[in-house]
Amino acid sequence: MAIPPRSRTLAEIKAKLLNPATTSHFQVNIGKPTDDGSFQKFLSETGAFNDQDRLNLLCCESSLPGSSFATTEITNDFSGVTERHVNRRIYDQRTDFTFYTDAEQYLPIRFFEAWMNYITNESVSPGRTGSVKDPNFFYRMKFPNSYKGSLEITKFEKNLEERKSAKALTYSFVNAFPLAINATPVSYESSSLLKCTVSFTYSRYYIDSGGKVWVVLVIHYSKHSLMVNYYLQVEYLLLFQEQQVML
Repeated sequence: MAIPPRSRTLAEIKAKLLNPATTSHFQVNIGKPTDDGSFQKFLSETGAFNDQDRLNLLCCESSLPGSSFATTEITNDFSGVTERHVNRRIYDQRTDFTFYTDAEQYLPIRFFEAWMNYITNESVSPGRTGSVKDPNFFYRMKFPNSYKGSLEITKFEKNLEERKSAKALTYSFVNAFPLAINATPVSYESSSLLKCTVSFTYSRYYIDSGGKVWVVLVIHYSKHSLMVNYYLQVEYLLLFQEQQVML
């Protein structure tokens, strides 16, 4: 049944349209591979120490995932009619995360290099496959259950402290692991922020009904200053602190 158009008041239009979601309020949670503890060895060989909180805060860009349906075409049930029935849900093959790189230890680069080394058993110390420094070194991959980890993206708005705040939207990825680390260009030209982009693959995702936001970093970069906004929510209490760091 068609719905006829009707007139709307200006107040009604403002209430429904003038509160759009923005793209700059989000947080990520990068989990470690579900191993027996040996991942720490690969992490230490890259020169990095495990600081998951800093790693999560350094993520400055990502994307909410999408999916589609694969269908089967049916032409024989009804004469002259073509139908399509769903037979599979297809998820994006990868999702990208871009990280600011800290000047202390280049944590994102070292962390994800260690994760990929862990998957391929690529170590500088002698092992069952030898050392990566040896000319005859060969790869022996770990079992998938040992190198896959957790991954989350939470989208929220800056009105978390309000009573009528929007509920956070959390995407949880199943069986996630890094698929690629993009090349990072460096140059003698004018300096800019060094970023590291990592592509993750996964089996599927689902939307978590919880949606609690714990720590979020929102960065607004301009020519003269770097605005760092910290959002901290413990249960239902939100503490907001804004710090301006002059470049």
